[in-house]
Amino acid sequence: MADDTDLDLCSAQVLADMARIRPVLDKIADKWTIMILTVLCPKPSRFNQIKRRLDGITHKSLADALKRLERNGLVTRTVLPTAPIGVEYAITPLGHSLRHPFEALCAWALAHGDALTAASAADDRAGRAKEVSSTAY
Repeated sequence: MADDTDLDLCSAQVLADMARIRPVLDKIADKWTIMILTVLCPKPSRFNQIKRRLDGITHKSLADALKRLERNGLVTRTVLPTAPIGVEYAITPLGHSLRHPFEALCAWALAHGDALTAASAADDRAGRAKEVSSTAY
């Protein structure tokens, strides 16, 4: 692990660059972006294929997210000459450049998800204990 001096320097640099960092993170760190790009990373997919793989996403949320990803240059949309007309979405090289950071984030989520859940449960129990003790007198 980095020493405190390195962490202080890194933190100071991030804070100095926040005006440039924040808008980028706002575009890639929402509820569905990571999962959509993960689905598209191996191969292009049609809308309903993406929707089936992302259990829980609504039609509107997926449509809005895909439009936003296309606007930001992370996804391409290709109209297929089929009957009925189909649309296929593919990840761009820019979107593909997020693969390693997203894989690391997903691996972290798998490794530490139980710890987050346990911490939340412990905090909930502590909160209830505080409420009971403050109303007991």
